[in-house]
Amino acid sequence: MDMINHWEAELEILKTIITKTPLVETNKWGGCVYVYNNKNIVGIGGFKNFFTLWFFNGAYLKDEKKYLINANEGVTQSLRQWRFTSKDEINEAEILSYIQEAIENEKQGKIIKPKKPEGIIIIPSLLQNELDNNIQLKNAFSQFSPHKQKEFIEHIESAKREETKLNRIEKIKPMILDNIGLNDKYR
Repeated sequence: MDMINHWEAELEILKTIITKTPLVETNKWGGCVYVYNNKNIVGIGGFKNFFTLWFFNGAYLKDEKKYLINANEGVTQSLRQWRFTSKDEINEAEILSYIQEAIENEKQGKIIKPKKPEGIIIIPSLLQNELDNNIQLKNAFSQFSPHKQKEFIEHIESAKREETKLNRIEKIKPMILDNIGLNDKYR
């Protein structure tokens, strides 16, 4: 069953509430996103076990009722989700209040700029030895974006024992040669 259709009625209720605000509906990343002056304010979506409103700069919302969660801790700086599991949980007045606050924050310029990744990537010696001894592996590794290179490096370096680090290198070599990023299956 399609996740969106699973929550179709509930998402329509959210859309109806959002139409009472000055937000304009757009479609971004395959989903419904509402903008104010072309700035992303809130999105809606359906998932397997819940449907959600997400606030692009939700970290600035007061959230006195503690509805909002960071669905991707450590990755997402400002995005916050408000999850629902039933249309009975939808409270129009509260939703409008949160959206209005999000619009006001946008007007005041309260946004978190994504952090730029640090420049130079330091390749650990164990991996560097493998790359130096295998030109094909070295060329394949250099084709990855700095972000994906960093994911491989962090995967190796998060092991405490050298033996585990070497095992991890052996496991990722075929992925690198096949141009498959460490976390591609989750993207």
